[in-house]
Amino acid sequence: MSYSRSPLFAAFPIHSVSDKVDSSKAAVADKVDALKAPVAEKVNALAAPAPTGVDLYARFAFAGAVCCSVTHGALTPVDVVKTRIQLEPEVYNRGMITAFRQVVSKEGAGALLTGLGPTALGYALQGAFKFGGYEFWKKTAIDQLGVEKASENRQAIYLGASAIAEFFADIALCPLEATRIRLVSQPEFAGGLASGFARIAREEGIAGFYSGFGPILFKQVPYTMAKFYVYEVVFEKAVAGTGKPKSELAPSTISALNLGSGLMAGFAAAIISQPADTLLSKINKTKALPGETVTGRLVKMAGALGVKGLFTGLGARLVMVGTLTAGQFAIYGDIKRVLGATAGVEIAKVTTVA
Repeated sequence: MSYSRSPLFAAFPIHSVSDKVDSSKAAVADKVDALKAPVAEKVNALAAPAPTGVDLYARFAFAGAVCCSVTHGALTPVDVVKTRIQLEPEVYNRGMITAFRQVVSKEGAGALLTGLGPTALGYALQGAFKFGGYEFWKKTAIDQLGVEKASENRQAIYLGASAIAEFFADIALCPLEATRIRLVSQPEFAGGLASGFARIAREEGIAGFYSGFGPILFKQVPYTMAKFYVYEVVFEKAVAGTGKPKSELAPSTISALNLGSGLMAGFAAAIISQPADTLLSKINKTKALPGETVTGRLVKMAGALGVKGLFTGLGARLVMVGTLTAGQFAIYGDIKRVLGATAGVEIAKVTTVA
């Protein structure tokens, strides 16, 4: 038996329960979307835009200042012993560990922190100019050449950008490095950074701070060129070996690659710059004689030392430079990531290996 609706109710449409449920769901979804839209807009508005221009390079410089100051400051004891070996090889000639013991026995453990002030401050300034400048000059070259051509000539860009950056970094570093070496080589010279700096300024003027500028350029420019070049090349190969593009690597993986690449870069940089490092320690130990030029002093010292003498203290310096360079690149990369300073242009050609 079939039933039909009465004509009496034909004017009143009756919907099924499922129709009502579907209608309610759609209405709720519309309201949720309406509420989500302004929230999303507010979140996007609050999100800080990626830094560019001066803001970006200031972050690079800050990261460079921190990584260099922390690593050089932490290795001050090694630097003290290395400098003593270079300046007094007739006394400290039985290896690095024995030299540590000699310094502590003769002057106390506090002597290992001699020059900490100028080291931390000097390398903070140098690190800001070095790392910030490297990023700036690298980007400048990329803008001039274009990304494709820059990628093809990236090794030359690494070398050129690092050399220019280091030149300006050394202008900032030299006075404090001169003070540090004077404090380490002559503990009785002054009680610390301020008094040592003031005494050099008073007795020798600006020439006293920059008597080692030639040697420091001779040391630091090749050092930094090797440092950034080897780091970039090794890091590029290391990323390729992971089988993934850099953008897909975990932060911990990138930090590990930074450490390993930095270690290799540090070893290369230490060997290349060792002769100049020895000469720098020697030339800052004493005042120049009347009429004696910096070049004349360097030639005289190099001749007296010979090849073997120029590489005195290399073992200690390999430990020091390898460790601090690895630490620098790891810290620098992590700080850049935290600060959002990741807008640099990539010119490395990475072919992933499956």
